[in-house]
Amino acid sequence: MHDATLKGNQAYDLLRREIVSCRIMPGARFTEPEMMERFGLGKASLRIALQRLTEAGLIASIPRHGYRVAPVTVKDVDEVFAMRVVLEPLAARLAAGRVNRAHLERLERACRGQMPGDVGNQLDFFLEANRSFHMAIATASGNGRLCRALSGLLDEMTRLVALGFGVQRVRPNIENDHTLMIDHLVAGDADAAEEVARRHVETFRAMVMEKVIASLTESAAVVPVGVAVKARE
Repeated sequence: MHDATLKGNQAYDLLRREIVSCRIMPGARFTEPEMMERFGLGKASLRIALQRLTEAGLIASIPRHGYRVAPVTVKDVDEVFAMRVVLEPLAARLAAGRVNRAHLERLERACRGQMPGDVGNQLDFFLEANRSFHMAIATASGNGRLCRALSGLLDEMTRLVALGFGVQRVRPNIENDHTLMIDHLVAGDADAAEEVARRHVETFRAMVMEKVIASLTESAAVVPVGVAVKARE
């Protein structure tokens, strides 16, 4: 791979993590010189990264004023979870009797583990472990298209959770849903696994919605709070 392309890809991965984790807030504006100084990036690699971020819909160019990070609204939460509540119960049903208990239990312990450091680091670790847990179930379903759809949704959800819980400085509480899901999946009880998965997504949606609205209300960097809150009513 050409050196410039490699550095551009590395710059993209770095900036994407910063945006998805909301260390660069939704709605925030920035210029190329600001990013070069903040992250020690060269102009060529930065421009490759910015083009890819634009294509991914994570930022938008503002002529003569730099770039703006894609905002987050309550509509985003509604749409992501409307898809999850359909696809994840289906994945759980298809995965019943086909999972590896030891693997899922390792991921479940990681979701609950307390990492050293601040809430931001703990949230990053939770999000990675939680995504791996749900993707392990999707993979066990044996449906490749379902896996790809859920992978994209979970990537989008990461930013929603980071905005809601990260800004509020709290860590999500998933109760015992994962443990129950593992039991039903291992037992091959498709109906019970599907029901727990549906309840889990619906409960988590309510938590994320509450935290996102609070963060949108507090942050001056994001988009129309009034419109977003009305969408919920």
